[in-house]
Parts: sequence; structure tokens; C-alpha cells
Amino acid sequence: MNHPRAWSAPKILVLTGAVVVLAGTTGLTLGQRDIVPQNDAPNPYTTIDDWATLPNGRQWGSTGGVDMDRDGAHVWVAERCGGNSCAGLDLDPVLRFNADGQLVASFGAGLMIQPHGLHVDHAGHVWVTDAQGPDDTDPRRDGKGHVVMKFSPEGELLMTLGTPGVGAAGTDTLDQPCDVVVASDGTIYVADGHGGQLSGAGPQTTARVVKFAPDGTYLTEWGSHGTGPGQFRTPHAIDLDSRGRVVVADRGNDRLQVFDPDGTFIEAFYQYSRPSGLHITDDDTVYVADSASSRNGQHPGWEYGIRIGNLRDGSLVAFINGSNPEGVAVAPDGTVYGAIVSFGGALLKYVSPDPSTTRR
Repeated sequence: MNHPRAWSAPKILVLTGAVVVLAGTTGLTLGQRDIVPQNDAPNPYTTIDDWATLPNGRQWGSTGGVDMDRDGAHVWVAERCGGNSCAGLDLDPVLRFNADGQLVASFGAGLMIQPHGLHVDHAGHVWVTDAQGPDDTDPRRDGKGHVVMKFSPEGELLMTLGTPGVGAAGTDTLDQPCDVVVASDGTIYVADGHGGQLSGAGPQTTARVVKFAPDGTYLTEWGSHGTGPGQFRTPHAIDLDSRGRVVVADRGNDRLQVFDPDGTFIEAFYQYSRPSGLHITDDDTVYVADSASSRNGQHPGWEYGIRIGNLRDGSLVAFINGSNPEGVAVAPDGTVYGAIVSFGGALLKYVSPDPSTTRR
């Protein structure tokens, strides 16, 4: 396991409607954790509700993971079968929509309990995490959960990481995996441990990133439950930037953490609020979905929505407010998609008249 190096905390310059972070400075600035809430960046987007159509008789449930096909023509989403669990239901939780919001494919019925994170890799394979496991009072959950599944675009199950039904932080087991991302060379990174924010969470709570070879062989891991550099209170989402650095949405600590591919801590960003979902484009524009902040509740003073900036300079240039997506994906033309996790959720579309306002 790798140990994080000393924290090099960036300075913060607060401007009207934006935050600029200046890299290359040293020293831990504890006050960075308590920066002024960033709710005033401009919103150049128009929200389109109800554009994604489900089959007759089916309604949206809690919806978390979302990603685009590599060609940007289709949106994939993980939907929890009309509620917050697919246990015992004969419904496909993995859904594929075209740009007009028409459902064109689906699969996964009977294979998972709580589909959570979703990632489409460079070869078009669809990866889904199942963040729940068995329940002694619910036999419908037996032998399922605590895994990451790799599917072909047609829904053939190609690989399973973890042991179905066994929740543990081992080399061949996972414990409520939140999200997954695959590098261009096939290396797999799993954000493992959804319980870090729960009452009673402590040192034994799973809170780690697990690295696997392309064939699923365990390579290494890093992280533990806590608030220090390299620790997590729910590593809720994960993505890679243009340099191959591993970016983790450390939701319970209200920050993004950045690591090298072997787990050495590099830097942290707090200006994107309480991150539930991540999407990083090739120019390192970062879209951070915040589904959990509220002025009078969690992370007081901050509002939920999608904050947009850039990891190269820590900028914050736009804020799509008014909805609370847990997952976020971005099409090549700059259209943003948000997966709403609250019950009776939805897949929303956000259109900007001028993508250059949020991307370099």
C-alpha cells in the first residue's frame, strides 16, 4: 500500500462568482476546508426535463451512474428499477438512450441489487458497480452485491470483480463499491466503500481505491477511513484526468483528491463542494455533481447542482443549479446529462448555447 506524501495545499483566491486556485504553493491551509460557499458562478445552461422516455408502465427510480458511448451518440444510465433496489424485480437496470431520449437497449435484470456507478471504457464495454449486498431478512439478495461487473454493449457479462454476496475489503472481495473507471491501457480503478458517512463509521470502515490489472488481477490499493490526505469518508466517484492521475470524489470530506496511478497523494480541491459524481474531459474540464449539499443541512451554505471548472488551475467557472444529480456525463458537443438519485429521480439534460463558456 502506498503512503500519501506531504500535502501541498493550493492557495485560494475568491472572486465574484468564481474561485481560482493557484497551484505550486506549499503548506497545509486548514481554512481551505471552510472556504466561502461557491453558489454564484454563472449558469449558461438550460435544463430539459422529461426528455428520456421509459417504456409504458415503468417509472424512474433512484438513478446514479451515467456515462456516454465513446462516440457520444448514446447515454448509458444505471437505474434502480423504479425505487432504490432491484432485488426480486425482473427489470433491466442498465439503460441506453439515444440523443433524442429514446430507450434503444437495456439489460441486467436479476444480476444486481443497487446499481450505483457506471462507466463506459475505451472499447465500449459497460462497467457497473453494485453497492449493496445480502440482507438476512431478504432472501432475494442472496448471492448478489458487493461487485463490479463488466458487460459487452449487448449485455453479456464478461468479468466480475469481487465475490458476489461477500462484503469485505480483501484482494478478491469488495465492500459496497461506489464507482469504477478504466484507463486507456485497461487498468481498472474501483472506488470501494459506501459507508464512510454513516453513523458509527470508524477506522474499520472500508474507504479505499483498489487497482486491478486488465484481466482483473488485484494489483494494489490505497486509502483508509478518515479526514487526512489520502483518507476518505466515502470515495463516491472516480475518474482519470489527461495525465492519468486518479481523481476521487471524497464526498464525506467535501473535496476532490488527486493521486498518481500508484496512490501517491498529490493535491485536494474543496471549491467543488460535496462531490457525488465526476466527469473529466480531455482538456481537464471537471464536472462535479453535488447531490447532497443544502443550505441548512449537509455542508451548510452550499447548494446542490453541478459545478464546472478545470483541474489544471482549480478554476470554477459555472454552476448548474436547481437540480441534485448524483451522476454526471458530458457529450462531445458539451451537452451535460445528470442522473437524479432522489426517489422518483430522472435523467436530465442540460444544454448550453455556447460550450466555450465552460470549456477551453
